[in-house]
Amino acid sequence: MSIKVQHLNKQIGIPPVSILTDINLTINDGDFISISGRSGSGKSTLLYILSTLDLPSSGNLLIDNKHIGSMSVEDLHRFRNLNLGFVFQFHYLLPELSALENVLMPARKTGLIAEKTPEAIELFDLFGLSDKLHKLPGQLSGGEQQRVAIARALIMKPRYIFADEPTGNLDSLNGNIVMKILQNANKEWKTTLVLVTHEPEYASLASKIIYLKDGCISTPTNRLKKVQKRAK
Repeated sequence: MSIKVQHLNKQIGIPPVSILTDINLTINDGDFISISGRSGSGKSTLLYILSTLDLPSSGNLLIDNKHIGSMSVEDLHRFRNLNLGFVFQFHYLLPELSALENVLMPARKTGLIAEKTPEAIELFDLFGLSDKLHKLPGQLSGGEQQRVAIARALIMKPRYIFADEPTGNLDSLNGNIVMKILQNANKEWKTTLVLVTHEPEYASLASKIIYLKDGCISTPTNRLKKVQKRAK
């Protein structure tokens, strides 16, 4: 199983401005991929297309041999809920729901709350949040909110996690905790992890870096060595 991108292009605006140009890549099952590059290089745009939250202007995206562009809206929503998890720079927790209720939101969409509640409680224990089950997001620290958001992303045991600058609003201590959780999901649960980050030390944790420059992939293997060297 894998993610395959074939001659993917993305333009926006009138007249069209190119954001991504002729992207070709394969992400294999269990990979930990980091997408790096300067601001405006197309990192988040590529992540959003890979995660089915945006569509390319042209080209193909296949996940587990399913042609995403040809799926119906209903089928895509179900595929996304069952197979994909998302972590963003901002946690996007619903303020009126408890931490536990937020984590169970994906299970609610698929009618699996009763089955997933014990697993959610286990995640709270694993993430050091066992005393935060019934707290509202506003009663949690930034690091705790982000850990709850990751638990929400993991509750359906997705095959793929897409993380867009998940440490961007955190101090170094909480950033390291979040990255450790994501690494463990990749190593222990074999979850494929695709991470956008501007932090060299976090990018260097990946097994492969995709470096974007002006919307094009630029020598990722050489860039990986340079980033790892800077991170030491």
